[in-house]
Amino acid sequence: MTAATLTKSAADEATFAAASFVRRRILHRVPAGNPRGVWPAEEFAAARRAEGVPAEVVMDLASDAFLVVVRVAS
Repeated sequence: MTAATLTKSAADEATFAAASFVRRRILHRVPAGNPRGVWPAEEFAAARRAEGVPAEVVMDLASDAFLVVVRVAS
């Protein structure tokens, strides 16, 4: 293996650094099979944002669910 194959680009380093330190707290979970799809999670997140909580919706493939999360300091 050469040194060139072991080096990371600046973009790779930035992505790794950002992903390594992001912690999230789950506020709400909606199964992906919900008849209304992602909408219940989006509505819950919108209500939290209206309260001043920076909530966002993400998809958790491992649990097959939409999660409403907030970022927390690690």
